[in-house]
Amino acid sequence: MSPEPLIAVRDLESSCHWYQSVLGLRSSAAGVDDETLLCGERVVMRLRPWDTRHHPHLGRPDGSARGNGMLLWFRTDDFDAAVLRVRQQAAQVLEGPGVDPNHGRREIWLRDPDGYVVVLAGPEGEVAA
Repeated sequence: MSPEPLIAVRDLESSCHWYQSVLGLRSSAAGVDDETLLCGERVVMRLRPWDTRHHPHLGRPDGSARGNGMLLWFRTDDFDAAVLRVRQQAAQVLEGPGVDPNHGRREIWLRDPDGYVVVLAGPEGEVAA
């Protein structure tokens, strides 16, 4: 089993661009109604516009908390390159980069264009506690 989170977005094109430029993902060019984002050949996440008819349980765009209780967490083997992309794209940084002493890894916490919290984390144990 592997997770494939799906999130609802206001502007599919701009959100797809954000995840490609900041996280280094690529689009599978699925279609105009959705985007499937890949790392190599592996599906990492899916984006759908709020007005999609395919997922009636996705929620409502007028809901107050975007992803309340959820973090979009991505582990990367090249944390330095990830931070460089974050800075080049002037992504909104909430915290970091810093070290999580509990897991011995570097992390940077971001906010995406729709308000979701995105965490980029290096490999566990890469930093001595």
